[in-house]
Amino acid sequence: MEPMNSNLENSPNDHTRAASFRRAVLRGLGVVLPPLLTIVVLIWAWSTIETYILRPIESGIRHSIVLSISPSKTYSNVPADAMPLAIGTPRLNGFTYKGTTFIPVQAGRRFIPDYVKRLVDEKTDYFGPDSPAPVSANSYWHRYVQLEFMPRSIVVPVFLIVFTTVLYFLGRMFTFGLGRWFVHSFDRAISRIPVVNKIYGSVKQVTDFAFSDREIEFNRVVAIQYPREGIWSLGFVTGNSMREIAEATGEQMLSVLMPTSPMPMTGFTVTVKKSEAIDLDLTIDEAIQFVVSCGVVVPPQQQRVVNAVARPGVQPPNLTTGGEETSGPTPQTQS
Repeated sequence: MEPMNSNLENSPNDHTRAASFRRAVLRGLGVVLPPLLTIVVLIWAWSTIETYILRPIESGIRHSIVLSISPSKTYSNVPADAMPLAIGTPRLNGFTYKGTTFIPVQAGRRFIPDYVKRLVDEKTDYFGPDSPAPVSANSYWHRYVQLEFMPRSIVVPVFLIVFTTVLYFLGRMFTFGLGRWFVHSFDRAISRIPVVNKIYGSVKQVTDFAFSDREIEFNRVVAIQYPREGIWSLGFVTGNSMREIAEATGEQMLSVLMPTSPMPMTGFTVTVKKSEAIDLDLTIDEAIQFVVSCGVVVPPQQQRVVNAVARPGVQPPNLTTGGEETSGPTPQTQS
């Protein structure tokens, strides 16, 4: 007997189930990726701010506090009038001076207050398991200052308040007058530096588009035939065009910003007749999503499928009865 054909096992149902599985996985990715990528971007932004702004500022303030309090409370030699911790014990094991108990660190070469060492040793978990144990008087003082005066529960909220306030005043300062002139001068200076000007220009375009108040106000979203007749492109109406062009054409003209995918902030402007622009049922945000996604993200109200297109002399199908389209001329009703 001939063996059964193994191809029979790959029935259409198997292919259908595999396709259904792939679609379900892709839909799941579509649901999970947007919030996940949003969280990743926010974490990256905060990590960048913390690494290059918060930590240097925090380290500088901590160093200043340590320098202001540690010299008067750290001894390299036992003072002459210091008392031992217990009768009969050497003062190198610790001593009391001016009402404060001092204990040795750094193999007895430095003496720091007992409360400093005790607090740091009790809260070693605060600095993480990978953080090395302090061995010098300076490291003990830095950790003590961080625990006592600059815990993260206070530093982070204060930093965010101060950082936001500084951004507010910088925004106000560099929006008008001398500040605005300074920003433009800085941009021109950067634009003259090779390589750097390319990176700076691209980053500035993105930040201006994302964070700045756009000086160009989009009135509505339209579709025009561009770059040639029969090809439709999406654009933003920014206003009426120049008077001379309207007088030459004898019709009202529109200025339309044509965004480019996937970076809509790098578009260009065209002038078209008002009668040649079709208004679209889209918000500005929906249109930007459409452009950024290269046409993949289509708003729900624009996902209607056109079952028939009216053509001269052609009768559209009867959608209610499921009739087929006829290609002959439309029958005339006898009066």
